[in-house]
Amino acid sequence: MPRYKITIEYDGTPFSGWQMQANGPSLQGELARALKAFTGVRVVPRGAGRTDAGVHARGQVAHFDLERAWPPATVRDALNFHLRPAPVVILACDTVDETFDARFSAKARHYLYRIVTRRSPLALDRDRAWQVRASLDADAMQEGARHLLGHHDFTTFRAAQCQANSPLRTLDTLNVWREGESVFIATSARSFLHNQVRSMAGSLKLVGEGRWRPEGMREALEARDRTACGPVAPACGLYFMSVDY
Repeated sequence: MPRYKITIEYDGTPFSGWQMQANGPSLQGELARALKAFTGVRVVPRGAGRTDAGVHARGQVAHFDLERAWPPATVRDALNFHLRPAPVVILACDTVDETFDARFSAKARHYLYRIVTRRSPLALDRDRAWQVRASLDADAMQEGARHLLGHHDFTTFRAAQCQANSPLRTLDTLNVWREGESVFIATSARSFLHNQVRSMAGSLKLVGEGRWRPEGMREALEARDRTACGPVAPACGLYFMSVDY
């Protein structure tokens, strides 16, 4: 059976997350529905990351097997046709070796978190960024971010319901910068714990407001205690950008 790899862009606002579940529409469910409409067979794709409700993607990756070999461009176009009007688009489709796994073959995952600092409500960026009405010191946030780089126990920045076997992760990059009224937080690692990126973003926001010293990020990390974390940043500002294989 031929195996296909797809790269997916989506607005996560109307979805209960990537994984199929009973309490609402999911990205995995939408893709399975489109695959069934195209092939007549139930096929459930496997994704590179299980994004939460409201999280967006510019480069989520998934794979699936089909009983018949179709040209990748045909698969891409057919899925885009059947996905309408859901805010989900297949950017690319390729055939891959049967050993390829969107999740387990990944070498690195890249996320971007966006904060908009302004007083007026968001119109174009509503549900696509975290609005913070206070000014944020991006340089202080970058200084604080450096304390999280490397291999650490990230228990503090891990959701209580996280199902990972270990809280140990290696954070390869964590960069903060400002562009106009937007503050961006970009991070990369082979894998992340549940809510790790949003937890780090919420704590860095406290640094940007001056409520935490930059060293407070190291102190929170070393506490290995979920209660030492700042408030978890909302899902609307998080984007799954890409996956390296």
